Amino acid sequence: MSSAPLDQLILQMENYLECWKQFNSYLNLARSKKFNADDESQFLEIKSVMTQELELILAAVEFESPTKEDIYSLISNAPSLRYMSELNEGSLRGIENQWHKVFIAWQSNLGQLKVKQREAGSKSGWFSFFTKKN
Repeated sequence: MSSAPLDQLILQMENYLECWKQFNSYLNLARSKKFNADDESQFLEIKSVMTQELELILAAVEFESPTKEDIYSLISNAPSLRYMSELNEGSLRGIENQWHKVFIAWQSNLGQLKVKQREAGSKSGWFSFFTKKN
């Protein structure tokens, strides 16, 4: 993967991870039982963005983990803030644990892409060093 598409993918994944952070904040909002209709709408919007962005990212690069099924399972287990607010603490912790595993896997994937980015920059830097003409 060349530098420009790799840079773009890294930026896209960083934005995607921000959505995952927001998902977790909504999980905490459901736990506190302090949310309104606007929060419900925004939660649905975040889940929509997460699902669409997943497809865009997976079209560009394949990762072993998390799987698409892992992500769909997590999103399906959190249909609404109201639903989650009515779950017992053990069930909420289960969703939170699922979220954490997926979030850490995405962080790892992002780190791997940044290594590739660094390697690509290093190679092009060495290449240009040896090919410069005075």
